[in-house]
Amino acid sequence: MSTFASALSRHPDPAEATAEVVGRLRDELGPGHPSVAMLFASGDHIAALDDIVTTVRSLLGPDVLVGTTAIGVVGGAEEVEAGDGVALWAATGVPAHPMRLEALPGHPPLLAGVPEAIEPGSTVVVVADPYTFPVDALVDELNQAHPGVNLVGGLASAPGGPERNRLVLGDEVLLDGAAGFVLPPGVAVPIVSQGCRPIGSPWVVTEADGQLVRTLGGRPALERLSEMIETMSEADRATASQGLHVGVVANEQEESFDQGDFLIRGLLGAERSTGSVAVGDEVEVGQVIQFQVRDAASASAELDRLLTGVAGRSSLVFTCNGRGTHLFGEPNHDASRVQAVVGDAVSGMFCAGELGPIGSRNAVHGFTATVLVFL
Repeated sequence: MSTFASALSRHPDPAEATAEVVGRLRDELGPGHPSVAMLFASGDHIAALDDIVTTVRSLLGPDVLVGTTAIGVVGGAEEVEAGDGVALWAATGVPAHPMRLEALPGHPPLLAGVPEAIEPGSTVVVVADPYTFPVDALVDELNQAHPGVNLVGGLASAPGGPERNRLVLGDEVLLDGAAGFVLPPGVAVPIVSQGCRPIGSPWVVTEADGQLVRTLGGRPALERLSEMIETMSEADRATASQGLHVGVVANEQEESFDQGDFLIRGLLGAERSTGSVAVGDEVEVGQVIQFQVRDAASASAELDRLLTGVAGRSSLVFTCNGRGTHLFGEPNHDASRVQAVVGDAVSGMFCAGELGPIGSRNAVHGFTATVLVFL
């Protein structure tokens, strides 16, 4: 029987913070060593990550240890959106195979470290440095070579730009690439809450060129968009003024589409001369899209809906650094809702991009909460 535990410390001293989280996990997990652990560090603790890793390895001794740096961390029902924080999660009886991923020169980039054989239904958990690792290439490789495998995780988000992030794999603190582990089928299930709701009607893309959608249902895309805006309520129009999004239907075999049925991408702009709109992803003729808005109420309702009926015992949370109080106006939104469903063994980070499956394929997301629920 697997057991789970997590701990969060806001103590400003790295040694004290590490002792606090390791001590709590040892008390909760009992004797022996965890089979897998994840470590998240923010604030001034980033500079002390080598010492933190040494202590965790020495006193807790997980078989597999993966971690990263972030602008903020999650523990239990709490979110530390900025400043000093150490969050540690561990499990016993959960088999995990560690991975070190690197990008090699090439067009497209070549990836080293992706296992050749991954059983369908498995979950790949990855944390990556956005400046040195092409996470889109990993998404494409898993979607093409390993269908049925879920990719979950996030992009490291330590403030300060390139060369600021650190990754943890075992005893090593890495400066680039990605690190993670593979979980076998039946261990965990992902929940991906993108926080948008559809407005207007869905349309088939009838002409497109890369990221430009030229026509929808045979008419210029900008005309369709303008007509939709004219019919929107004042409240939706105000929300849309903060930024519209485009949802690409994940499963076009469905007869109707609702919140959660779309892969959300940004609406980047429009070409008035051609009536085209630009989308933050390549769009193909025949795909179905629908315009979307994102607000606190929609995002909260979607996460609550996805968590309804979930019977888990622990979670790893990878939430966007644009959520939290920036979106909801109150602290601890995502963490508290997850903790209420699965209990205190919740840990995670605020990300610069989130990884998770929508429909039958994995994707990179923004403004999303990806929650890996352990069964």
